[in-house]
Amino acid sequence: MEEEEMMMKKMRVVAAIREYEEGRDRERVLEVDRECEVGPTGGSHMSLFTDPLGDPLSRVRHSPSFLLLVAEVVSGPDRAIVGLVRGCVKSVSRGSPIRLPAKHHTAAEHRTPLFSTVAYLLGLRVSPPYRRRGIGQQLVQRMEEWFVKMGAEYAYMATDIDNAESIRLFTGRCGYSKFRTPSILVHPVYAHRLRLKLPRHAAVHRLSPADADLLYRRRFSSVEFFPGDIDAVLRNPSSLGTFVAVPRTSSAEEVVGAILGGGGSSSSSSSWAVASVWDCEGAFRLEVRGAPRWLRGLARATRAVDAALPWLGLPSIPDVFRPFGVCFVYGLGGAGPDAPALLRALFRHAHNLARSLRCGVVAAEVAACEPLRAAVPRWDRLTVNDLWCVKRLPPNADADADADVDWIKAPPGPSIFVDPREV
Repeated sequence: MEEEEMMMKKMRVVAAIREYEEGRDRERVLEVDRECEVGPTGGSHMSLFTDPLGDPLSRVRHSPSFLLLVAEVVSGPDRAIVGLVRGCVKSVSRGSPIRLPAKHHTAAEHRTPLFSTVAYLLGLRVSPPYRRRGIGQQLVQRMEEWFVKMGAEYAYMATDIDNAESIRLFTGRCGYSKFRTPSILVHPVYAHRLRLKLPRHAAVHRLSPADADLLYRRRFSSVEFFPGDIDAVLRNPSSLGTFVAVPRTSSAEEVVGAILGGGGSSSSSSSWAVASVWDCEGAFRLEVRGAPRWLRGLARATRAVDAALPWLGLPSIPDVFRPFGVCFVYGLGGAGPDAPALLRALFRHAHNLARSLRCGVVAAEVAACEPLRAAVPRWDRLTVNDLWCVKRLPPNADADADADVDWIKAPPGPSIFVDPREV
């Protein structure tokens, strides 16, 4: 390890870190993105590439506050962008409610969730010839300076749990701690529609953004990473809607009222499930490159059979070897004995939405101990196990009044809320 550190110091390059300028930097930033594949898909020569659709800011543009930094090296009169990083800042729930003496507070205040200003660091890229020369660390440090100016108390990042180089950079050199281990569960979109297979006397309702906002704030505000601006998420044009599966009722208002007023008993009539769907195609498309011919041929054959004989309901492999869209399911939850079956029905509904949009896959990210994890459809070969790392940022004037409660030391809750704007 010491020899590695010495080697890095000898090779270290001091880069100029500055804010991204649209007209001046866009083409080179997109080129650096293309040089850096997201990661392996499981085969020794296959890689997953992300196409930001010509917009380097697409993955953060919908966040309340965001920034893109670039690293530029100077060689004589020439300057070249060799790295970049994206970041955004927002208010999220820490998951643990404030627990203060009841004699000083009402019951409602006693249960108020604790929100903090939190920064998310994503899309760190360094051009291959300039890796292991300190540029990634410089980008992270400069982004953290902006986070502090924005009043963020914590910063976190996400990476594949097997990405040893990224984990070493953040935990070894940047002071982050391993925090949560969610999984991205992925299911292909078939050529045929799926039957919802709802339990008897159950139905799927689409909620208005106002009703969805009410439900999420009342039921999910104590879930880790729940965004304080959930209303902006639900009203975003990329949100395809919030759907609930419950025993049949006459109106959406009755659905919300039943969930807010019940869901705690053991009777099947009190069971419910909720999920929202986000169309990621406005931000990026994915593509699997380097697949062998036999695999491409097999995928083509499964799609042909599925399209010709849809009543058989045979699984098929979507054409992921060309750019494809993703539908992301977020804000999933439920209660009652029928909740798993109801949630499975909502995912089938999401599948059919994705099919109508010609997306390739439906994905969801859930906590390691998510109670409804088994109800989320997925192909195990497509599952990605993530590692989220977090860091307490230096104290500043806008720090939370309860800053003495360190979130890093808190045990994980059963669920997390993954903001679809930053997938």
